[in-house]
Parts: sequence; structure tokens; C-alpha cells
Amino acid sequence: MDTLSRLEKVIAERRNASPDASYVARLNSKGIEKIAQKLGEEATEAVIAALSGSREDLVGESADLLFHLLVLLGAKQIPLADVLAELDRREGVSGLDEKASRGK
Repeated sequence: MDTLSRLEKVIAERRNASPDASYVARLNSKGIEKIAQKLGEEATEAVIAALSGSREDLVGESADLLFHLLVLLGAKQIPLADVLAELDRREGVSGLDEKASRGK
């Protein structure tokens, strides 16, 4: 099992824990809007780190971004495997062609 799969499992286990004992449970107790907001904040911090931070800053912010994406996917009951399957489906397809196909 890879790192993201293990993390997805831990997030699922903590989702229904006490919000006083688990950050994941606390985020989930605040609702999908808060989880999405937190993901947006982490994405912004990753962009800032990419533009003006160190390599270590970007690595850390990227880890935060992936973590919060997994929290959001879990809250929406979307398995990481579904996202990976979509990436597999897109493999070998030009990014420009794939993007153009979404508008049709």
C-alpha cells in the first residue's frame, strides 16, 4: 500500500472520531464548505511557496495540499482510486486534446 492509500485509510478512520481528538474529525464536523475552503487555502500557500519560498516550503505545502484533498474526497465519499483511474484514463492523451474534449 502506498503513502496516499495509507493516508486515505487513516483519514477514513478518523472522520468519525471526536472533534476534540482529531483534526480530520474537526474539519468534517464543520462541513464540506470548511473542508473546501481549507483545501483552497492550502493550494494558495503551495502557489506562494512555488513563487517565493524554498524547496522545503513547497514540499511542505504540497503535503498539506494532498492531505486536505484526501480529506475532501473522503467527505464526498470519492475514493482515491477513482481519481487515480481518471489519471490512468488520461494517460497518453494530449493535455490540450483532453481539455478540449471536456467542453463538448
